[in-house]
Amino acid sequence: MNLIQANNEGASHYKNPKKAFYFSIIPGLGQVYNGKYLKSAVVLGLELAAYYSWKNNLEKYNTYESNNYPMKKHRYLEKRNKYAWWIGIIYFYAMIDAVVDAHLNSFDRLMESPINQEQNEEGLNE
Repeated sequence: MNLIQANNEGASHYKNPKKAFYFSIIPGLGQVYNGKYLKSAVVLGLELAAYYSWKNNLEKYNTYESNNYPMKKHRYLEKRNKYAWWIGIIYFYAMIDAVVDAHLNSFDRLMESPINQEQNEEGLNE
């Protein structure tokens, strides 16, 4: 009887990793689903900063004139590509992080709960 009640309590706090994955398709929403609002803001901020830097270097590369810009043209291309990689890395990190957080959501509660000796003995006898 106690086992059934314990499972019902845990079910209300259960985070579905598949839902977390689908929410994380939009950067930051996977963290919001898991209740990690600060982490969501950080992920979204990093994505926006990387996108802004990518867009800025793309514009400088496309409108390059040697008089107006301090670096050579290929440097803007390299920087643009670097920020494109960062956009992808941050995006996939956020997706993986959301799924792992959903899997480990109940871990702290599980580790804090005491082990019931009676349940262990019943499990060994079966």
